[in-house]
Amino acid sequence: MDPRQRIDLGFDPEDLELLVDQPMPYGRYRGRALIDLPEEYLMALESYGWPEGELGRLLALTLGIKRHGAEHVVKDLRRL
Repeated sequence: MDPRQRIDLGFDPEDLELLVDQPMPYGRYRGRALIDLPEEYLMALESYGWPEGELGRLLALTLGIKRHGAEHVVKDLRRL
C-alpha cells in the first residue's frame, strides 16, 4: 500500500479535537466535553436517536471510540 494513500476512517482527524473541545450543549451533562460523557448516557441517546447534524455525528463518534476502548487516545490530545 502506498503510504501517501489516504485511509477513510469515517471521520476527519479534526473531529477528535472537537470531542475534547466541544461541550455538550444541553441536558444533564451540559458543559462537559463530549469525550467525557459517560458511555451509558451516550447509549441512551443512541437508543432515542442521535440529534440532527454535527452534534449527532460527534456523539456517535464518541460512543464508537468508547466502545473500542480508545478514548485515551482522544484525551491525550489535551496534553498537546
